[in-house]
Amino acid sequence: MNISIKLRFWILVSIVAISGFSQGMLLPLIAIIFEQDGVSSSMNGLHATGLYIGILLASPLMEAPLRRFGYKPIILIGGFTVAISLALFPLWKSFWFWFILRLAIGIGDHMLHFATQTWITSFTPKDRIGRNISLYGLFFGLGFAAGPLMTGFVKINMTLPFIISSAISLAAWLTVWLLKNERPEHDTDSTSFFGTMRRFGKVFKYAWVAFLPPFGYGFLEASLNGNFPVYAMRSGIGVDAVALLLPAFAIGGILSQLPLGILSDKLGRRNVLIVVTLSGFISFTAAGLLENSTTGLLICFFLAGTLVGSTFSLGISYMADLLPKQLLPAGNLMCGIFFSFGSISGPFIGGLAIQWLEGISFFYVISTMLLLIFIALVTVRHGASPNEAESV
Repeated sequence: MNISIKLRFWILVSIVAISGFSQGMLLPLIAIIFEQDGVSSSMNGLHATGLYIGILLASPLMEAPLRRFGYKPIILIGGFTVAISLALFPLWKSFWFWFILRLAIGIGDHMLHFATQTWITSFTPKDRIGRNISLYGLFFGLGFAAGPLMTGFVKINMTLPFIISSAISLAAWLTVWLLKNERPEHDTDSTSFFGTMRRFGKVFKYAWVAFLPPFGYGFLEASLNGNFPVYAMRSGIGVDAVALLLPAFAIGGILSQLPLGILSDKLGRRNVLIVVTLSGFISFTAAGLLENSTTGLLICFFLAGTLVGSTFSLGISYMADLLPKQLLPAGNLMCGIFFSFGSISGPFIGGLAIQWLEGISFFYVISTMLLLIFIALVTVRHGASPNEAESV
């Protein structure tokens, strides 16, 4: 990579880190504020889906502006939307006003992720895409892990976390102005909404198996953060243990992002995904058997994080392997869509399992989902090669 491309890459992953920071802060911060105000847990959970609903609503409408205006304007609009929305939270403390702001942050964050992912996958050589996308995932993970630290500022002043995170987002946003704009490779299809839908059809045909890991990661992350604390309290697992176990999963994912990304460049994305999903299935099955032991759970959570904490970034890299460059914008959008489906369905299915499957460990829900993805990866090599897709 020459100096200008290196600078572009590090600015883009820094932007993603700030996006992770804002998301990691909002989830526990708003949950704590609402819990203190006596908002029910179900309404609290509904509010948390606002971010993912924003992603789903915006996804079909994003490809045409990206092709028309290029990467830089989309990142600038997305980053500004996030920074301004964060700054508006202290303006009016209302359930539905905050829901709308969360929806706006979901749209803004998705604009950032979609444009940065597509830009990185378009300029990265195939033999380094695993490394670069894993760095992308690593920086998002670091930001997401740092976000909850802001909740401590609530004790000083409720508005302080929102103001600080807005200021940090704005500072990162200013660095994007240093970049020179580029556009995705031209596609013969129309850039209209219907053109996007046609490209979604092509992308799904050739790369659908690559969207299962992002779906699985969304399912896993949201159900662990949303359902596991409830399950733990009902099962007699202490709150202190929960405070130890969830960070263990996150730390495992952060430590393995780059090594697994580099390994996938050498051994192949599909091969690495097959190993990590099978190993993740074994780890969560073991967690179900050892749930009466905090030490056993801690080891299982750390191993699971190390193994499946990279499935989102590996899924993006696998998608980039399967598609020609002109279909990458639609492919990256669909990774975001499937991640959102997983993030919304995970807590819902996990909640049903906790409510109706008494005596059966919650961890078996996650292990079953990972087993199904493993089976799909083993049985389906992929729809077509990039060259075949290119000729369509």
